[in-house]
Amino acid sequence: MIRSALMNVMTAAVLKAGRGLKRDFGEVENLQVSVKGPGDFVTAADRRAEKTLFEELSRARPGYGFLMEESGAVEGSDKSHIWHIDPLDGTSNFLHGIPIFAVSVGLEREGQLVAGVVYNPASDEMFVAEKGQGAYFNNRRMRVSARKTLGESLVACGIPPLAGIERHARFQTELAAVMAKTGNIRRLGAAALDLAFVAAGRCDGYWERGIKPWDIAAGIVLVREAGGFVTDLDNGSDMLSKSAICAGNEAIHRHLLDTLRKA
Repeated sequence: MIRSALMNVMTAAVLKAGRGLKRDFGEVENLQVSVKGPGDFVTAADRRAEKTLFEELSRARPGYGFLMEESGAVEGSDKSHIWHIDPLDGTSNFLHGIPIFAVSVGLEREGQLVAGVVYNPASDEMFVAEKGQGAYFNNRRMRVSARKTLGESLVACGIPPLAGIERHARFQTELAAVMAKTGNIRRLGAAALDLAFVAAGRCDGYWERGIKPWDIAAGIVLVREAGGFVTDLDNGSDMLSKSAICAGNEAIHRHLLDTLRKA
């Protein structure tokens, strides 16, 4: 496990937010829900978790900026550091009582993602990574899978929601192309966990379009530190700005990217 001061700060904040989410998940039917848009809901639990993360991280690292799913950007006096926060990735799963959701916190330093924590309170699974320090799952070192072909691989993806209906046709084309070559497909409903699972070798690859920086910032660090590759869908490093991502071990990342390009 990584014992740095930074990781201690991040895991403590995430665990505190996670405790609240776990409590609320047990009473999911009683949650106060408001509608943000078609197929996109935000819960009272989501807002509470974000408030907890903001307060804990601000106290531990005064001056750092924030980019948060619910509250947006908060500029800090320290222009070189930005927290990327998704307090509840997998909101739809959470609302439907499906225990696949996560708290995700990534840290960007001078334009580079340097640390990430992804935590599923329902399963008490913690995925952490810091640049140059490796990636860990519940205190055990993580490595991406060693599979070499798509035919033996399990690949995760993200399906555009109703609000992203303009992306449906493109996704269907890409999905058909990947399905024709891949062992099987999974749609977990939480991008942070998709990336964490790639880092842990549970999934061999992952791709998605229309993704937000707070969804993937932490997971990008996890995959890289677990020995994997992460790019945008043009094989560049603009995942956050292009809102598109492809991840996997070296071989699967290459094969998946090539399949998506040809699609």
